[in-house]
Amino acid sequence: MTALPPRQMDILEIARREGRVDVETLAHRFDVTPQTIRKDLNDLCDIEKLNRVHGGAVFPSNTVNMAYQARREIAADGKARIARAIAQLIPDNSSLILNIGTTTEQVAYALRRHQGLMVITNNLNVAYILSDAPGVEVVVSGGMVRKSDGGIVGAAAIDLIRQFKVDFAVIGTSAIDEEGCLLDFDYREVRVSQAILGQARTSILAADTSKFERRAPVQIGQLEDIDVFVTDEQPPRSIQKICSVAKIRLEVAQADMTAGKAAE
Repeated sequence: MTALPPRQMDILEIARREGRVDVETLAHRFDVTPQTIRKDLNDLCDIEKLNRVHGGAVFPSNTVNMAYQARREIAADGKARIARAIAQLIPDNSSLILNIGTTTEQVAYALRRHQGLMVITNNLNVAYILSDAPGVEVVVSGGMVRKSDGGIVGAAAIDLIRQFKVDFAVIGTSAIDEEGCLLDFDYREVRVSQAILGQARTSILAADTSKFERRAPVQIGQLEDIDVFVTDEQPPRSIQKICSVAKIRLEVAQADMTAGKAAE
């Protein structure tokens, strides 16, 4: 296979790290015209290295999920902002469930200084992050551990989760389509996420805007099933409308580490 030109290799690396790239930002970064960047993106899409979207391109992810470490790096800054915003919504002396995902791991980091928390999780990474937090009690579900990401799935995990009724559930999702369907790749993980939502008084969805440009085959539920949606940028108008009609609290985590209410 012919090696990619240096600029296209750089663009591909940026897309892999951040999840998406846009024409104007790349043109400014490489000091070339937008037309040149569009040609680069078209070339990368032609060889299926990227997928074209309006105004730019995204790192591809369809029916096969990408490596967990690569997912950690995608939209890392946005995930950290989302996590800090969610931590502000969860008071001390409360209970919550955190599911599998790179964004929920960031939420765990943001909760380490809370006091009087009980956290139930099916994510070994979350358990490890919170294991030495002095004000947090951690309960880990039983079940089969996925070697790829430290997630615990299966009937045993569901059975333990259903023993609790918690104040908050914080879940992630792999994709959100234009109709507000929350989607994932593993039906076993989806069953656990559905159980988590059923055991919470308030459900919080943590998802960066790259999730609107991905597809996954298994449905967790609908956006209408969520009480609070925290993201890192204004979502598409169709999603904003769903939030408004269903009275979902939509929070956009700002770069200054605060959460700005966009709709309610």
